[in-house]
Amino acid sequence: MKKLTLDELQRLSPDAYREAEKTPICLLLNDIRSLNNVGSAFRTADAFRLEKIYLCGITGRPPHRDIHKTALGATETVDWEYVEDAEACVKKLREDGYEIAALEQVEKSTPLQDFQPNAEKHLVLVVGNEVFGVSQALVDTADYVLEIPQFGTKHSLNVSVSLGIAVWDIFSKLNFRSKGWEQSAL
Repeated sequence: MKKLTLDELQRLSPDAYREAEKTPICLLLNDIRSLNNVGSAFRTADAFRLEKIYLCGITGRPPHRDIHKTALGATETVDWEYVEDAEACVKKLREDGYEIAALEQVEKSTPLQDFQPNAEKHLVLVVGNEVFGVSQALVDTADYVLEIPQFGTKHSLNVSVSLGIAVWDIFSKLNFRSKGWEQSAL
């Protein structure tokens, strides 16, 4: 096996990315303290061609050097919007037909591996503060509360790690390869 060069990866140009079909998933980051986590969310959103990121509450916004450090330019390609009130944002998105999935540990949560997204609906994946998680008010508004099973001693995963795992899992279940998306087109 030979490691691929950047040219061999055949990634989209920023202009082609902006015009390309998007995965029907939005991210809602509420009260994320770490600008590096915000940057990682942008990079994940770019990798899986997500529709949009909503930055809510105290979540930092581009341009900022600490976001740029991990986003590596994804803030220039991924559509994003700042909305101060996350609950109002979720309410508006629900009115627009989106389903809401919070990523949190709650009683009667759905293990991520058991979640089957509705391919006919657009989904908003909500993640919360690094210490306090998704607020109870946002959990209460969710159609689904997804949990990543964990088997070690820690109570949770890093926000950006959780986001990456969840986005990949949902993306793979939506089966975009059957729609003609190839690795080089992502």
